[in-house]
Amino acid sequence: MTKQKMFLRMITASLIRRRSRMIVALLAISVGAAILSGLVTIYYDVPRQMGAQFRNYGANMILVSSGDGKDFDVTAMNEAVSHISPESFLGATPYRYETVRIHDQPVVTAGTDIKSAGITSPYWHIEGAWPAEGEALVGKTEAEHLGLKTGSSFTMSYADESNEKEPVERDMVVSGILETGGSEEDYIYIEMSDLESIAGSGDLDVAELSISASQEELTAAADSITSADNGVSARLVKRVTQSESTVLTKLQALVFIVTAVVLVLTMICVATTMTAVVTERRKEIGLRKSLGASDRSIIVEFMGEGLLLGCIGGLAGALLGFVFAEFVSVNVFSSSIRFQPLLLPVTMIVSVAVTGLACLMPVRSAIDIDPALVLKGE
Repeated sequence: MTKQKMFLRMITASLIRRRSRMIVALLAISVGAAILSGLVTIYYDVPRQMGAQFRNYGANMILVSSGDGKDFDVTAMNEAVSHISPESFLGATPYRYETVRIHDQPVVTAGTDIKSAGITSPYWHIEGAWPAEGEALVGKTEAEHLGLKTGSSFTMSYADESNEKEPVERDMVVSGILETGGSEEDYIYIEMSDLESIAGSGDLDVAELSISASQEELTAAADSITSADNGVSARLVKRVTQSESTVLTKLQALVFIVTAVVLVLTMICVATTMTAVVTERRKEIGLRKSLGASDRSIIVEFMGEGLLLGCIGGLAGALLGFVFAEFVSVNVFSSSIRFQPLLLPVTMIVSVAVTGLACLMPVRSAIDIDPALVLKGE
């Protein structure tokens, strides 16, 4: 039998003989490692999870004309979007606003891409259905003002004030009523092709973009779009981006503090358990030292026991930590979390390091034992 196998057998047998105390230490290490693994997994996955949640509050970047005389149309919008990483880009919705007349009353109507609007504005609540070509989505305020409801028909007319041509009319059907609690309820939304059929082609007023990225990445993308000199200027929706950044910073700080506290408590628990073990083995240590055992051999044995506990507890805790992180993610964010393979060895290394530090004081008290006093029963 090699020295290594003999040493492993010796410390394993020692742990089994004192299994009641060692189980307490092992549970403490496992719990600490599980909290570490779980919270660190959440720490690194929170930006993705929180980003997805914040996208429900609407776009986080808008595009407007730079005012240099260049056309700001769908083509210019798509060119600006090309500066954004495809992995983080979710959607872009163009908006063109024109005043039309319905029942001889002026109403602001937005021509847009209805399909994209559902991506960049997922918070829109619609009573009815999304409009197709020839249909309109009417804001709740305008619906009440005009006496419209789902299924109602109306005629939309547009007159260009720059010439004396007869107004262009188009019959529309209300597909749904839009309710958001915001200014969107003051408009009527139709497909861009429907608006162009009565008002002709024209520049966009604004384009809303939804991007899953950090504030730094959003700022870099906005700067890249603005500096491209393509007639488009990009601006961040600060009420969304700043709120997201603030929440992420505070949440990650909380995760760090809780992890640090748990590791300290784990260290205290292991140190207390190992101190109790040293106290129980005072006579054994004294006898070994009287027979010529060196301080080094005693240190190696106790540290070996502690590090073996740290390795086993770290492995168990890393696996339990992922289960814990998955439970939190599903119940808080309603989505699964990504497993971080690198976290398994990192958790084991941290657990072994914490256990090693916790064993330093008990080991020092073990080598300070005076065999003469112990064997005399003092």
